[in-house]
Amino acid sequence: MATYQYRCTGCGSFDVMRPLGEARPEEPCEACGHQSRRVFTSPMLARTPATLARALHAQEASAHEPRVVSDVPPSRRGPARSTDPRHALLPKP
Repeated sequence: MATYQYRCTGCGSFDVMRPLGEARPEEPCEACGHQSRRVFTSPMLARTPATLARALHAQEASAHEPRVVSDVPPSRRGPARSTDPRHALLPKP
């Protein structure tokens, strides 16, 4: 639903909610019933926070281009095994 603004000559401005693109050029005033002309105002735009924008972009991309993982990321690998044969004789934790 979109909010459209109209201005009555006697009562002033009022808003009407209608589906997007279905605004009439004139609308009856809510208070007095006289026909009021539509006032063209700037659209209400809001900037999406950066973290939300990144999350939405990642979600959208994953729907069509899922990332294929072929190896465990380096941060999740266990400690590297030593090639020193003496270490094999140490007790295991």
